[in-house]
Amino acid sequence: MLPQALRDVIDALGMLPGVGARTAERYAYYLFKSSPKVAESIAEALDSLHTNVKSCPVTFALIDADEEVSPLYTDPERDRTTILVVEEPLDIYAIEATHGFKGVYHVLGGAISPIDGITPDQLHIKELAKRVVDDEVKEVIIATNPSVEGESTALLLEKVLHEAKPELKLTRLARGLPLGVDLSYADQITLSAALENRTKL
Repeated sequence: MLPQALRDVIDALGMLPGVGARTAERYAYYLFKSSPKVAESIAEALDSLHTNVKSCPVTFALIDADEEVSPLYTDPERDRTTILVVEEPLDIYAIEATHGFKGVYHVLGGAISPIDGITPDQLHIKELAKRVVDDEVKEVIIATNPSVEGESTALLLEKVLHEAKPELKLTRLARGLPLGVDLSYADQITLSAALENRTKL
């Protein structure tokens, strides 16, 4: 029977998405065999995660705790009249890696999913509608994931944003993205092509 401390680590690692029992066991055993400094470094990083990272009050992107607003929003070289809307904060980094977008971002915080109990009022849709008016936005690029939930969310966004500002230009990323693939897993070439060939709604 495994020592309790090792079992505790295996159970903890098993809570991570995509980590099965065998993978959790390998990770735990690796940490045990490695220098204690490796485990200490990971523990320190995890300990500071919730105190040193927060959500931007404007874009809802992840920022350092000592920052007021996302640098991607305050940067004078970014075009605030163009907003790219994504589901999750990590999607931003996938887009930024293409170096092909110079506007700003808005993170919804998920996608509509009745099965998972995620309703429209739990997403940052009202805040987006307010930004569109306050920042005199000209175009909103909807970059929700190409899934049933992402498509449902995109349709709602189209309705809400057109009501908030009828003359607003709404576009979607081109269908170069494979169906069912999250933005954070898409390669840079595919993302660049999808961004370049976005379509008008």
